[in-house]
Amino acid sequence: MHSGTSMATPHVSGIAALLKAIHPDWSPASIKSAIVTTAWINNPSGFPIFAEGSPQKLADPFDYGGGIANPNGAAHPGLVYDMGTDDYVNYLCAMDYNNTAISRLTGKPTVCPTEGPSILNINLPSITIPNLRNSVTLTRTVTNVGASNSIYRVVIEAPFCCSVLVEPYVLVFNYTT
Repeated sequence: MHSGTSMATPHVSGIAALLKAIHPDWSPASIKSAIVTTAWINNPSGFPIFAEGSPQKLADPFDYGGGIANPNGAAHPGLVYDMGTDDYVNYLCAMDYNNTAISRLTGKPTVCPTEGPSILNINLPSITIPNLRNSVTLTRTVTNVGASNSIYRVVIEAPFCCSVLVEPYVLVFNYTT
């Protein structure tokens, strides 16, 4: 059996096509979010994944990346991190692309805000914090694509170096008691 990025690409592309067929109204960002947030970090039997090489060691995120794609889970992720055109334009502004280049790409006049958006707040299901010495606040927005009456509670698995706080701790959607 082959593994690695070159083998993962056609599999993930197929999963994305299946998700688009099941959920034709989902954006590419929602599809990516569903795949990433439902991936397994253990093997399908629930056992830990080991990194390739010698000596053998338990795999960490640098070994398994986003994890093992879980197509059935991705079809019903509950919450997704969605992005629209404005989010991508803000991303390009945060990456210091100039207005002319962005306008050419979008096909319409675009002017980046004077105070550019922070690359830290791009609405992705992953985060990157360039400096762990200082406190950082990040913002994400989730969309409920699960049952209309849903309750989601935060589960935090913070790295040893950091403390993590998520607010709100519980999300409640159209739930009546």
